[in-house]
Amino acid sequence: MSTAKKSKWLPLESNPQVMNNYVHKLGVSQAWAYTDVWGLDDELLSMIPKPVKAVVLLFPVTENYEKDSKEEIKQIQEKGQEISSNVVFYRQTIPNACGTIGLLHTLASNTEEISVEDGPLKRLLDKTKNLTPEERAKALEEDEELAEAHKSSASSGQTSTPREDDDVNSHFVTFIEKDGSLYELDGRKPFPINHGKCANLLQDSVGIIRKFMQRDPDNINFTVIALAPNQQ
Repeated sequence: MSTAKKSKWLPLESNPQVMNNYVHKLGVSQAWAYTDVWGLDDELLSMIPKPVKAVVLLFPVTENYEKDSKEEIKQIQEKGQEISSNVVFYRQTIPNACGTIGLLHTLASNTEEISVEDGPLKRLLDKTKNLTPEERAKALEEDEELAEAHKSSASSGQTSTPREDDDVNSHFVTFIEKDGSLYELDGRKPFPINHGKCANLLQDSVGIIRKFMQRDPDNINFTVIALAPNQQ
C-alpha cells in the first residue's frame, strides 16, 4: 500500500534551479527550462525566451484571496464555463504538494511540444491523461516514485527546508494557453478557470497575476516563473 498519501509533502521552493533539476531528472527534455520573471513590465517580460509554454505563480493565501476565490467559484458554478478537453487538470489532495501539481500542470497539457523520457513522470502523465481530475489526484497519492522525487527536490533548495507538518500559507498556480484560451490551473479549486481568449500567454497571464497582487498590495511574497526554451 502506498504511503505517499499518509502525510504532508515537503513544500517545494519557488526556485527555477530546483524545479529544473526536479523535472530534468524525471526525464523532461533539456530543451525546456523554468526561468525567473524578474518583473511584470514589458521590458523585463521581453527578456524571457519565447515561446513561453506555461507561467507559474507562487502567491500568499490571504483572507482577501480566499474570499474572492470562493465568490469566483460560485459564479462559475452558477453561470458555467467552457473548458477545452485538451486541458489536463489535477486536483490537489496531498497537503503541500502544490509545487508538484503546479509543475504537472505546466507539462501535462504540453506533451505535444515538450517531450518526456520514459520514467515515473511519463508513466504518470500517460496513466492519467484520460482520467478525471479526482482520479488523477488518486493516482498521484499512490505514486511513491514521484513522492520520493518531490521529497528529494524539496530538500535541495537554497532556503532552509521546512518540516512536512509545517503550515504553509503560500500556493502555486499555473497558467497555460490551450485552444486559444487562457487557463488558470489550481489544484485547490474544483475545476480550471477559463480567463478568456489568449493572444500572448506571458502577457495575458501577467494581467491576471496583477489582480492577485492588487488584492493584497502590501504583500511582497509573489514569485513568477515561466517555462520557456532553455538558453543554457
